[in-house]
Amino acid sequence: MQTLSKNQIRDVAVILLQDAAQRGLTIGSQLPTERSFADALHLSRSAVRSALSLLEAEDVISREVGRGTYLKHDPLTAMVNLENDDSSLRSMLNDIGPSDVMAARQAFEPMAMFIAVVEATESDFEQIAKSVEACEHALDYDEFEIWDLAFHRGLIEATHNSLLLRMYSLIETARKGDLWGSMKRRGDSYDRRHHSYLQHVQIYEALRNRDGRGAQEAMTAHLEYVSNFLRENARG
Repeated sequence: MQTLSKNQIRDVAVILLQDAAQRGLTIGSQLPTERSFADALHLSRSAVRSALSLLEAEDVISREVGRGTYLKHDPLTAMVNLENDDSSLRSMLNDIGPSDVMAARQAFEPMAMFIAVVEATESDFEQIAKSVEACEHALDYDEFEIWDLAFHRGLIEATHNSLLLRMYSLIETARKGDLWGSMKRRGDSYDRRHHSYLQHVQIYEALRNRDGRGAQEAMTAHLEYVSNFLRENARG
């Protein structure tokens, strides 16, 4: 039996995610069985098993004994993250400063709200609401940041536009850079987190009411608040 290299396993994982996206599967959807994947995609069972193990390690899927395998992230976004998982690209994105990240976010996220208010499903609303609630109850910076990322990602996923998801994946990766994290952590406080949470509520409520202009304006105000916060901490 031929042993697959890490890159080959990653290639198979991308194929599985492509298939999941083509099937219209989203967060929470159950994936086909190993045998079904192998038969449909003409892959060996061992290759599929190794790829699923990689996706589990990357926290893209959860495997529940006796129940099946479920997606924890949008397959297109996860696919882009896997394809972009080389050191040179991550190093390049890590070198992008917070001001450039914020400029890109301010140009991108507010306008995406007009698409999200049209395309968002009840499932999308539930996922976004979960992130908003988790932000409210986050106990520290690290926990809040996890759910803040999930909130913004969920908004873009609600557009159901594969190109927007791929573009946002790059912004999200750049946002995870060391300099960004150190600046936000430096000025972290309960008040700062709570204010962001309240702004998240405004964005969600406008989205839930299918109010494109309201969602766009709420997102613009939120990103301006974050941008000012980062500028203040850059001088600290």
